[in-house]
Amino acid sequence: MGDAVGFMDYALELLQRFWPLFTAVAGLSFSIIASVHVIIYKRDSRASVAWVGLIWLSPFVGALLYLLLGINRVRRRAAGRRQSETAGFVSTAEPYVCSPSELAARVPGQYAHLAEMAEVSGRLTKLPLVRGNSVEPLFDGGQAYPAMLGAIEDARSSISLLVFLFDNDSLGKQFAEALGAAVQRGVEVRVLIDAAGARSSVPPVTGRLRSLGVRTELFMSTVLTGRIPRINPRNYPHLNLRNHRKIMVADGLLAFTGGMNIREVHLLTDDPARGTKDVHFQIAGPVVQQIQATFAADWVFTTGEVLEGELWFPDPQLTKGSVFARTIPDGPDHDMDRMAMSFQGALAVAHRSVRIVTPYFLPDRSLISALSTCALRGVSVEIVLPAENNHNMVAWAAMAQMWQVLEWGCRVRMTAPPFDHSKLMVVDDALCVIGSSNWDPRSLRLCFELGVECYDTELAAQLNARIDAQLVGSYELTKEQVDARSLPVKLRDGIFRLAAPYL
Repeated sequence: MGDAVGFMDYALELLQRFWPLFTAVAGLSFSIIASVHVIIYKRDSRASVAWVGLIWLSPFVGALLYLLLGINRVRRRAAGRRQSETAGFVSTAEPYVCSPSELAARVPGQYAHLAEMAEVSGRLTKLPLVRGNSVEPLFDGGQAYPAMLGAIEDARSSISLLVFLFDNDSLGKQFAEALGAAVQRGVEVRVLIDAAGARSSVPPVTGRLRSLGVRTELFMSTVLTGRIPRINPRNYPHLNLRNHRKIMVADGLLAFTGGMNIREVHLLTDDPARGTKDVHFQIAGPVVQQIQATFAADWVFTTGEVLEGELWFPDPQLTKGSVFARTIPDGPDHDMDRMAMSFQGALAVAHRSVRIVTPYFLPDRSLISALSTCALRGVSVEIVLPAENNHNMVAWAAMAQMWQVLEWGCRVRMTAPPFDHSKLMVVDDALCVIGSSNWDPRSLRLCFELGVECYDTELAAQLNARIDAQLVGSYELTKEQVDARSLPVKLRDGIFRLAAPYL
């Protein structure tokens, strides 16, 4: 016993005498290890330089921040599993698949060039373009939520639901009750909520769903205990990677996707000026299989349960709809950069017009160049943004780089309240890119997103009409207005632009 005490005293004495040396060695080791990881795994050289600088200028703190926010572990841990478990879900048989050459032959002559985009996205996603789909826009919660609740009530075999935010408000309770009633009817129900988004309400809606017998899971391993959210420390490196997709599929045949979460702010009833506008989509046809496969991939990653068979993937049904469609899954795994490259591809093939609606506009250098080049080719490029943003820091950061698109001929229109959360892209009045993706680094690099590429002039006309309605009461932002900001405002905006990937 005396020897043990003596050894402890000796160890403490050594620690007291040499703690500066131990600290320096530990700090140096952590900095070297973190820097090696940055150099090997980071794709963007500018991000690499920034991380290495932070790691060495802030010993311990820099390495800890890189561990929490800088490491993308999902791609290395999950990519193979997600691909293997969902292989074969999507039908590639006739009469569903449409080749780009067939698309060029089927669309009117003035739109045939858009088949080039179909070629690009086919190689990018490895998914087929499928015919015979109907895609119906649902404007704001007043149209979207009744349609979704009706689909839940009509479901007879299965319901899959994935959202980023599921509030425990009056609307969330209505959805929970409808899902619980479906379970009582014998419907297989799976609900997946992003772990960070689940904490949007206190108490979270997960407890209510589970008490009603609804199988509910959280994406990225956040554990909610009672009324207090608790995060598993082992999963800190996942905190910056979120699932931003919005998917609901009923009986494997009717899908809903777009930009809308489940929260009553979208209803625009009590105080429209303080509400949130958005566009969701009701989709039927073979492309529903691809939407369901995206949900199934996220579900198996989260739970290990494989969703397969007729219950979840019944034979596709062609509709009378004229839409050619394909999904574009995007996320920080094997799907990295698919959405950004799809945006670039659409800009590259545009001949006449591009209309973009997004709540958060912080494109990186490559997207800014694509937008500017598109405008320089003589294409009308119109970017529609909310004049009053629900995240001021995002609006400030966006303003700091707005001159880069304005100086080459892109037009920026600022819409009046209420805040518009829509995510739309319409190219040459025939190609529509819809889904959950924003034009910002967080959405395009750190979040799991889902886009749907649609070729149809009627759908494009509906979305253009929606955009035109939003532009009533808007104003055009000019480069002169951006340049006229005061120095303190420019400095504020520039500082927040530096944090763009985390806003």
